[in-house]
Amino acid sequence: MNVSVVLEQLDWLAALVAFAITWMALALLTPLAPRLRLLDYPRGRKNHAAPTPVTGGLAMAVGVVLAALVFVPVAGDGFWGFAAAAIVLIGVGVMDDIHDIRWHWRVLSQVIAALIMVYASGVRVEQLGPVFGLDSMALGALSVPFTVFATVGLINAINMVDGVDGLAGGLVWCALLMLAAAALYAGNGLIAERLMLLMGAVAAFLVFNMRWPWRQRARLFMGNGGSAFLGLVVAWFAFRLTQNASHPVNPVLALWLLPIPVMDTLVVMMRRIRSRRSPFHADRNHIHHLMIDAGVSVSRTVALLCMFTLGCGLMAGQAMRADVPHPVLLVLFGVMTLAWYGFSEDRDRALWFFSWLSGETGAQRQARVQARTTLPD
Repeated sequence: MNVSVVLEQLDWLAALVAFAITWMALALLTPLAPRLRLLDYPRGRKNHAAPTPVTGGLAMAVGVVLAALVFVPVAGDGFWGFAAAAIVLIGVGVMDDIHDIRWHWRVLSQVIAALIMVYASGVRVEQLGPVFGLDSMALGALSVPFTVFATVGLINAINMVDGVDGLAGGLVWCALLMLAAAALYAGNGLIAERLMLLMGAVAAFLVFNMRWPWRQRARLFMGNGGSAFLGLVVAWFAFRLTQNASHPVNPVLALWLLPIPVMDTLVVMMRRIRSRRSPFHADRNHIHHLMIDAGVSVSRTVALLCMFTLGCGLMAGQAMRADVPHPVLLVLFGVMTLAWYGFSEDRDRALWFFSWLSGETGAQRQARVQARTTLPD
């Protein structure tokens, strides 16, 4: 299916309704952020210029749920299970944004949300397809643990990549677009329509979260509740799409739709564990941090990583159409992850590569490095 056909078949009305509702929710919630204590203050690794509202996640959830009441039959389709799981994640995320709670409480809420998804809505990973050369690899008793593990992993991957204006939202929007295209190609128009709701809500958030020529800073952030909500969304629809026997899409494709969050999180967590630190220990070794430290602008960082994501998804989709064996795609993703781990092991080498990618000259690079080394501690 080509791009023009996909664009024609998507339900843009659903996206516009979700966009409008989310926009209104943002307009109503953002002025209340100081009173609600939903502000992110500059400190530590956070270098935004002023306290910034973290109302984006709450507004997106409101936009999606209210738009779904118009387009989704609430008696079925697992709607109430989705809403309950979202409420758990948004509620704990808001508490975290206000009180900065311990990471294990956040993970516990993610496990609870995943279990709600499984038992209240029946959304789970039951088979992995022919990833190891088998006709079908059914998980059986491991279905629920695997679903919980994958959901928690996706939620934290998106949370960890939410480090610069517009990045997490942009990557998720690209993933939702590709999931919708895959759904249409598989003949699952219902999933594509649901995904359009999410795309509309995320697009409204990005208007306020991305940097534009007329605005050099984000007006608001999604907060931890927002990143958890988007992780749930991607997991929910990836599982529903790849576990549908009537409209089969191989689960391996899901890895290639969010390559940056998944690959970067695996690499960073492996490196932290190797250094005997908590895998949730904060540092500046994520790929977006390396790009920013190398002199790549925030807007260009977001654009390059979104282009890479779309390129990976397109490549994987075409490979599946060409009947490339699914184990090959799985191995390629593993090789790409290990290659990034080895390459980024030398931080200076990674910085040099990204500075070269940004078009920075040797003199500019030397001046930037000198300026950084002379900054006071």
